[in-house]
Amino acid sequence: MSVDWSGVATVVGLLGACLVALILVLIARREASAQREQAAKDVAEIKGAARELLASAERREQRARERDEAAAAAHSQAQAAEERAREHERSAQTAERAAERALAAAERDSAAQVERAAQQARTTLDAAHAQARAELESATGLTADEARAALTRRITEQAQNEASSYVRRAEAQARRTAEARARRIVATAVHRTAVATSAQAGLTVVPVPSDEMKGRIIGKEGRNIRSFEALTGVNVLVDEQPDAVVLSCFDAERREVAQVTLEALVADGRIQPQRIEEAYAEALAGADDRAVAAGHVAAERAGVEGLHPVLVRTLGRLRLRTSYGQNVLEHLVESALLAGSVAAELGADEQLARRAALLHDVGKALTNEIPGSHAAVGAELARRHGEDDVVVNAIAAHHDEVPLETVEAVVVQIADAISASRPGARRQELDQYLERMDRLESLVAKHRGVRRALAMAAGREVRVVVEPSEVDDGSLPDLARAIARHIEADLTYPGEITVTVVREIRASATAG
Repeated sequence: MSVDWSGVATVVGLLGACLVALILVLIARREASAQREQAAKDVAEIKGAARELLASAERREQRARERDEAAAAAHSQAQAAEERAREHERSAQTAERAAERALAAAERDSAAQVERAAQQARTTLDAAHAQARAELESATGLTADEARAALTRRITEQAQNEASSYVRRAEAQARRTAEARARRIVATAVHRTAVATSAQAGLTVVPVPSDEMKGRIIGKEGRNIRSFEALTGVNVLVDEQPDAVVLSCFDAERREVAQVTLEALVADGRIQPQRIEEAYAEALAGADDRAVAAGHVAAERAGVEGLHPVLVRTLGRLRLRTSYGQNVLEHLVESALLAGSVAAELGADEQLARRAALLHDVGKALTNEIPGSHAAVGAELARRHGEDDVVVNAIAAHHDEVPLETVEAVVVQIADAISASRPGARRQELDQYLERMDRLESLVAKHRGVRRALAMAAGREVRVVVEPSEVDDGSLPDLARAIARHIEADLTYPGEITVTVVREIRASATAG
């Protein structure tokens, strides 16, 4: 009985393929892929061997007919091998498909298991979250919405506090920088401007060549001096100073007319009642010419050109006006020089600043004739006589009656304040000064939280000490501004008053 080895081999191959498929299913898709590659390699090798055998058979058939049977046998073997190879390939394909199905099934099972595990984890997490939320609400006594609102409110307050702190730091830095530059500019302007620090308020000294001239002024039995005093309304003090006669009067205009009259009499040498009346009439008639001359001199000193003749004459009239003991025309010239220096430091128009500063108080010469504040009257006068809009605005706004529109207008305010507040520029009676200081301190002390108010630097600075328990650090700027506004509204003062608020906490303890 012969055994069909080819069939046996086939069966064995199928069994092997099934076994490989089962192994591949258990191992995974990667090993199935490796088996697939190995099967492809085997098929390729068998195909190569078959081709070689076929070629060899063909060559043998060509070489010799006698070897036909051997060649046919070889050919049959090659066909059988090829058939086995094809069968092996089909088996491998079947195993691969089976492995793929098994792997897909395994992946589906794994995905389902993962999904179930994730769902279970989510359920557990939700339960834990709910439990933790319930415990947290129970511990804090707040619901989630209330806690969220409280947290939002706290974060908002913190952000606002941080923003306020940042703004305060920025304002402090800007203020320090601005104050340092302002001090430098003002100091430079003041150092460049050399003016008299004091002036006589009620006396005029007229030099005389000799005591014999004093006797002429007195006249026989004093008739000349009595006539002079009755005519001019000025007291004549002959024995106050050697080689000079002192004229005393509160009215600067009367004193100037008397000075011109006396100088003309001394120059002429003829002093008697009729000549005194003639000299007095000439002095009165020359008042307008003296005003024009004084206006031209002031404009030249201030470095201002091209003023209208009416403005020049009006400026000259201010030579006889004073404000708190300060001569107004001298104040205007000084302000013009200061404004030019400040404008040059700031890069503003120096000529416009000088012009506006020289004219800023020109309205004081007309306040007795035209109703309105001197700033408004002066601005209208300048506008009628062709002054620039910048100059007109600076005149009208130097007491903040109208808004400041230009840098030059601000410069005029600065120059006006420097000239008015410098030491020796303006004078007040001691009683008035003490009363103003007391009123300033009592006015500041009325504010809530103020422990003590100290007027310093001749009333140009107020140092305010507050109670730390009533005023916090954030309220200090508001309190300083409120005190400054109160002073502006209820107190009349020259220059500016700086308000400094101090909050200080001290703690002490004794050991032993």
